[in-house]
Amino acid sequence: MVSGLGGPQFVAAGGRPIADYRGLAVTGLTEAIAKIPRSLATLRRLVDWARSERPDALVVIDFPDFNFPLARRVKRLRIPVVYYISPQLWAWRPGRMKTMREIADRVLVIFPFEEAIYRKAAVPVEFVGHPLIDLAKTPQTRQDFLRAHALSPTAPTVAILPGSRPNEVARILPDLIAAADLIRARLPDVQFVVARAPNLDDRLFEVGGGRKPAAMAIVEGQTDAVLASAAVAVTASGTATVQAALHDTPMVIVYRLSPATYFLGRRLVTLDTFGMVNLIAGDKIVPELIQAAFTPEAVANETVSMLTDRARVTHIRDGLARVRDRLGGPGASRRAAEAILRIIAGRGYASDSTNVI
Repeated sequence: MVSGLGGPQFVAAGGRPIADYRGLAVTGLTEAIAKIPRSLATLRRLVDWARSERPDALVVIDFPDFNFPLARRVKRLRIPVVYYISPQLWAWRPGRMKTMREIADRVLVIFPFEEAIYRKAAVPVEFVGHPLIDLAKTPQTRQDFLRAHALSPTAPTVAILPGSRPNEVARILPDLIAAADLIRARLPDVQFVVARAPNLDDRLFEVGGGRKPAAMAIVEGQTDAVLASAAVAVTASGTATVQAALHDTPMVIVYRLSPATYFLGRRLVTLDTFGMVNLIAGDKIVPELIQAAFTPEAVANETVSMLTDRARVTHIRDGLARVRDRLGGPGASRRAAEAILRIIAGRGYASDSTNVI
């Protein structure tokens, strides 16, 4: 039995919910302050459950500001801790690596360059590959998907991915809609598909007084189909950039934080590049428009360039092929599950009815 912090998909997959994660996740340092009371209450609930139910292991996924204190408390109960999809300690606040070394019996990483970083820090680590390789599929052809949303299968299509968290979408989507107008002014036959993440408020998508530009569809819960239909994607920095690479879709990466969060966070970041595909490739294969550099005009210029410059697109796709080659191949989730079971068995906790939080 797998129990824990999850949402509708967790329940649909057979998980037993202890608490609901929705409403806890935000981006930014200052934005997280408002979530502290609920986060503390959820943390206490999970620890109390672990104390009473004695699970065979705790598996935590990313989300370090919540999962670090959770893992520390559960570790004190002599329950093994597996950290799957590790936070980007190598990118910012590297001092947290010491905490990871203290709390994790094993870190399961999904990017190949992470393994050497954790080994150097004396953290038990295993590279299992990226789960999106198995998940980045769409049941429809590009033509059928576009027709289903009243769009033309022959027109150049731009995917717009404004993020999955409410504060991301609120900061990013309005400028992407403005960029769409600029792109269409230069390439009148272009059409757009917005990938809307599940469980977001409708009001976030009522940009420009509720105006939706012509030849634009908003599609919920079908990110892979949106990316597979597109000649170019304009995407918020994050997991979606890897999805775009898996679909061989050239992209423009954008991001914006609150001014206060950016000012505080930029001083802690140790990298010159933010996009995951660029980090995996070891080269800046796609443009990144971050904070002040993220303007409708800049987005339009980069997008139009990719729609019209075949040589540039070929170069980008060569880089995306390198990214795909480095993601570990199919079967990442199976390898992660096997690694978790080995940790449980090695600790002598294995039973016929393994219980994981």
